[in-house]
Amino acid sequence: MQRPVALAAAGILVTLAGGALIATTILAPADRMAACRASNVAGGFDRLGGPFTLLDGAGREVTDADVITEPSLIYFGYTSCPDVCPVDNARNAAAVDILAEDHGIAAQPVFITVDPARDTPEVMADYAANMHPEMVGLSGSESQIAAAAKAYSTYYAKADEDPDYYLMNHQTMTYLALPGLGTVEFFNRDDGPEEVAERTACLVEAAD
Repeated sequence: MQRPVALAAAGILVTLAGGALIATTILAPADRMAACRASNVAGGFDRLGGPFTLLDGAGREVTDADVITEPSLIYFGYTSCPDVCPVDNARNAAAVDILAEDHGIAAQPVFITVDPARDTPEVMADYAANMHPEMVGLSGSESQIAAAAKAYSTYYAKADEDPDYYLMNHQTMTYLALPGLGTVEFFNRDDGPEEVAERTACLVEAAD
């Protein structure tokens, strides 16, 4: 069985217990966002995320500005992943549906491969379409993927050298990015879709 390396983003991600989910109008915008979070990043959330250039499902180059046009749940993984990635992507897809149905918030799950050798743009497009109609699947060159992963302080590496059936070790965080604001939160694998949706809705409303 695959053993994904859930590192704490190069040592900078720290989960805080009991994070508040309610932001009142009394607080300043930055404080309202802090009240919505259940996690923290040493040095601030500005250390997570940043510019990237990748390939969409049609093979076109897209930037972070092209992709993050609405609240986005960003996950790094690969389509051949036997267990972890399907579950995490399905959780993110369910959270997007809850956001739309219960909060009237349009959001999207974004899936960035860490295995571009096998996950071509076409493969990512098919995977994303089968997972959720709003999911964005992104591939790219080895250097483009490495740059995007570095921006998000996410780890990945081949688990073995089999050229066809290898597994990938990778971090399993999901990052919430808002247009114009960048990354404002991250979610662990233990966070269910309802919790992801609630914290996302709180942060979107606080940002507004």
